Amino acid sequence: MTIAERTDRPDYDAEIQRIADYVINYQVTSEQAWETARHCLADTIGCGILALRFPECTKHLGPLVANTQVPNGARVPGTSYCLDPVKAAWDIGCIVRWLDFNDTWLAAEWGHPSDNLGAILALADFISQQRVARGDKPLTIKDVLEGMIKAHEIQGNLALENSFNRVGLDHVVLVKVASTAVATWLWGGNREQVMAAVSQAWVDGQSLRTYRHAPNAGSRKSWAAGDATSRAVRLADISLRGEMGIPGALSAPQWGFYDVLFSKTNKDQQIKPESEQKFSFQREYGSYVMENILFKLSFPAEFHAQTACEAAVTLHPQVKDKLDQIERIEITTHESAIRIISKQGELANPADRDHCLQYMTAVPLIFGELTADHYEDEFHQANPLIDTLREKMVVSEDKRYSEEYHQPDKRSIANAVQVFFNDGSATDKVEVEYPIGHRRRREEGFKVLEQKFENNLRTRFARQRVEQIMRLYRDPQQLVNTPVNQFMDLLVT
Repeated sequence: MTIAERTDRPDYDAEIQRIADYVINYQVTSEQAWETARHCLADTIGCGILALRFPECTKHLGPLVANTQVPNGARVPGTSYCLDPVKAAWDIGCIVRWLDFNDTWLAAEWGHPSDNLGAILALADFISQQRVARGDKPLTIKDVLEGMIKAHEIQGNLALENSFNRVGLDHVVLVKVASTAVATWLWGGNREQVMAAVSQAWVDGQSLRTYRHAPNAGSRKSWAAGDATSRAVRLADISLRGEMGIPGALSAPQWGFYDVLFSKTNKDQQIKPESEQKFSFQREYGSYVMENILFKLSFPAEFHAQTACEAAVTLHPQVKDKLDQIERIEITTHESAIRIISKQGELANPADRDHCLQYMTAVPLIFGELTADHYEDEFHQANPLIDTLREKMVVSEDKRYSEEYHQPDKRSIANAVQVFFNDGSATDKVEVEYPIGHRRRREEGFKVLEQKFENNLRTRFARQRVEQIMRLYRDPQQLVNTPVNQFMDLLVT
């Protein structure tokens, strides 16, 4: 009997079609989404500006061939680089993610949707520069904000009920898919071209989470999203040149994403039922993710630890003079935090420390604050008390925290911290369920975000430039109508 592959060309997978239809046709009407996107743009750029203080970040930036300048190319905020959009997306994505201080989305999968700004901002500047050179109208910041809302939605909606980390894949696969769809649309792609590009993103081979977990945690986690946004721009370019897509990229038996990368074997080494391999969706694409995005406002720390850091700061006055008398520290948390950031033993580098629940709790207990500098080798080596306190920590799960973490109407990220002393006394148990960057604390959070943005700008620009940028940011109508190339003029050195 002869066995041969079927050659009938299928329609694009329904999941790919839905992404294309959304990115091309959806009209953003939510004022809350537009307003949140404005703040998200400022916060993301500010995080990138702050990252330029760190040589381990800046060594990655600039043209692949030294001193190359691309005529009418894309700029990288805080630098003088003018690059092709593929490398510019890499650089922007790298700086905005380096310090783990930009926005976060927590669901079955975790991630940072503002990482997509690497592709969106680089490409919008490049398109605008090219248009101006031809005498045409450039894109405006409204186009950038719309791209952000749609990229947030694609990444976040896919993450709601689909855990890529459980099959060992890194969440930057969703950055690549979302950025590819939005980049192709932003560049003027039609439905077929968007679908072709997105299909390429799914079959492209995906990053493993190895570099995010002990004992292999390392700095790749800080540039992985930049790499994904860069690849997205390249895939958009390829598709706009007429490259054919792969319609069954997800569903093709044996060779598709579902069978190769999204299935898990059970104890008997049997493949899961087909229904358990496909993506599931909680809601239609809209603007839900941007409306509910989480901002990191007080601490450059992995988001599952944000409320633990806040609790530790609250406890600092009670423990600062009794640090040598601590018997144990109890941290009550949720399942996701235990699974990805609870660590024991030696921490090898800054990337290891900023993903350690115990380290991120110990530092504010001792010092009353947590900054990016607190992860550096020199600081860690000079403060052995941090590891002493880590050894005294007991981490346990509260089932309610874990349940409410996933509930759409709550989406809490709860932690509680309590310190016990050798004499039998103890502090209060300080519980924080919603961090300051949560939707439930928006009014309070946006005030902090504005100050954070201004502080970050001051690390790179003169006072007059900072004031100019802040005036534009505080005027929503003027900001959305500003040409992208003029906006980027304010951000380069």
